[in-house]
Amino acid sequence: MRRIMARHLGRLAVLGAALVLAGCTALRVVYHQAPSLSYWWIDGYADLDSRQTAQVRADLDAFFAWHRSEELPRLAELLRDWQRLAPNDITADQVCVQFDRVRGSLERAAGEAAAPMSRLALTLSPAQMEHLARQQAKSNREFEDDFIKPPPAKVLDRRTERAQDRIETFYGRLSDAQRQLLRQQLAASPFDAPRTQQERLARQADLQQTIRQAQADPASARQRVVAHMNRFTDSPTPGYNDYLQASIQHGCRQIALIHNSTTAQQRQRAVTTLKQYESDLRTLSSPG
Repeated sequence: MRRIMARHLGRLAVLGAALVLAGCTALRVVYHQAPSLSYWWIDGYADLDSRQTAQVRADLDAFFAWHRSEELPRLAELLRDWQRLAPNDITADQVCVQFDRVRGSLERAAGEAAAPMSRLALTLSPAQMEHLARQQAKSNREFEDDFIKPPPAKVLDRRTERAQDRIETFYGRLSDAQRQLLRQQLAASPFDAPRTQQERLARQADLQQTIRQAQADPASARQRVVAHMNRFTDSPTPGYNDYLQASIQHGCRQIALIHNSTTAQQRQRAVTTLKQYESDLRTLSSPG
């Protein structure tokens, strides 16, 4: 989920899972701050007025109360299952099963966020729509600077560095051979930056149209927002769903290969890290 409605609600939907995967010792602190952090992210895209601010803050508080009670326990169970998998070799199919479980969590969260997003969409003024368009353009320039304009080798360097940082959160420092394996896998991935950018542009235009249509027919607002979100996982662009599925399948194989290259010590570190995250999520989801 990306770009304001899908993106900033994606932020809300993703936050619980993203914190799990981010490797942050301050997970509990960050999660407690999530409503405020999310508000400032949304405000950066929509330039909220005082009335919108009050509604968005109330909606964020309600969303995270729901997420804390409903999704964090599910994510904690997910982490417990990952601890059972971590000591052993795994297959790409096993990784994809876990990916589907995370995606299910995000989809449930997005569904919960659809009503507040439709309320916000109905209140956006022409000036705020222009502000949104400028922020979208800024995001597009950043994507181009990161993934399209640089030479392919430099893009691969950046992708490898970011992936290595995430992986080392769990396993500790990778060996030279493991880093080379990671780079080879990323080089062989179906990732196509120009194609991805074109899809981003299409979804951004779709967002603008969704807001205009919702404002013209307020009774259909929630339905239109849900349909907009669904188009991120079921794109109307010919061939894009096949591209997305190929990328997911490659990612599953990549994770399995990297995991299967790890030592017993690295796997034990992963188990310890996952156990700490599970404990943090259970504490966060406890009443009071």
